[in-house]
Amino acid sequence: MAGSRRKPGNLGPHIQGMQSRLQTLGYTPDTIRNMLKVVGQVGRWLQSEELTIADLDESAVDVFITARRDAGYRQIQNRDVFTELLGHLRALGATPNAMIPTPTAVQLLVAQYRRWLFDERDLASTTVLRYENLARRFLTGDQPAGPLIDLSLLTGVRVSAFILAESRRVSLGSARGRVAELRSLLRYLYISERVASDLSTCVPSVAGWKDAHLPVSVSPAHVEMMVASCDSTNPTGRRDRAILLLLARLGLRSIEVARLQLEDIDWRAGEIEVRGKGRHRDRMPLPVEVGEALAQYLQDGRPSCSHRMVFVTERAPRKPIPADLVGDVVRRACWRGGWPVVPAHRLRHALATDLLAKGTPLVDISQVLRHRDLATTAIYAKVDMLSLRLVAQPWPGQKS
Repeated sequence: MAGSRRKPGNLGPHIQGMQSRLQTLGYTPDTIRNMLKVVGQVGRWLQSEELTIADLDESAVDVFITARRDAGYRQIQNRDVFTELLGHLRALGATPNAMIPTPTAVQLLVAQYRRWLFDERDLASTTVLRYENLARRFLTGDQPAGPLIDLSLLTGVRVSAFILAESRRVSLGSARGRVAELRSLLRYLYISERVASDLSTCVPSVAGWKDAHLPVSVSPAHVEMMVASCDSTNPTGRRDRAILLLLARLGLRSIEVARLQLEDIDWRAGEIEVRGKGRHRDRMPLPVEVGEALAQYLQDGRPSCSHRMVFVTERAPRKPIPADLVGDVVRRACWRGGWPVVPAHRLRHALATDLLAKGTPLVDISQVLRHRDLATTAIYAKVDMLSLRLVAQPWPGQKS
């Protein structure tokens, strides 16, 4: 009986293939061993229930987990093993593909809008998520489960009413974001010929002083302590240090760090190609400090995998890091030093303000940050308080 329990039942022919798949995805030997035990349990359960491999799908997995729980097993297995098992069997054609429910009209439209945002606008995934969330609310009349509104009856009045309602329940900054998101959706509806006129011009702007606030930054000393807080004796520390230096020395955005590919680093020329906004590509000098950190990570920290992105996840399954993880790296650096948490983009601001303090012209700073419009860089002129005091006029009635 003991020997029969160790047999993988109906999944016996797929044990070797599953092991190879899990090894390729970067799982540790102990994790692979435990996951294969679960595969064997599933195989024996299929056999005892007189089910075939073709019967195995997400609903069958739920039944298996319930059966294990009812049998007194306290530990509920990580879902990763079932995801990888079904993926392996479906790739072989041994198990039918997952049943996908028929999408609604709203789901179809939002999916097409999402592809447009990625393909034509080249937006980051977190930005796309915000845009499609607003699109879903607008297209259903702010009722997520509701049907698609009649686009032929869409008017500027309805557009204004929606954005006014949004503005009442969110902050000023968020309201401005809603304006940009709604204008994008309406522009797409017009381009895709779903509406007869471009209603994006009907979206009212949110009142507020332009450039009323100073760009928030962190001090150069704070940045240096964040970089120094990384433990370069382990793979995670080497990866985090390389990411922080890309942010702090080159002013890269989070999505640009995540997009960096092995081919983008020209070691001989000492340059790096940045995949920026709007599919723009810019070549930048690679500082020695940044290059050394990247080389150390690639040689002694990066897990072995088939992906061409420079930065990949350390935990299996191996895959390119998402842009959100760059923010996590900055957050952990702040925690280690006991400092207030700042977003990753704050290091880009820190680079600009530091360059300005050292007397670097705004035109040169614009080139470093890869701004297409010098007016975008001009906002940093406001942080140069010493120069502003020299040109500031006395307040009327005030003695000079």
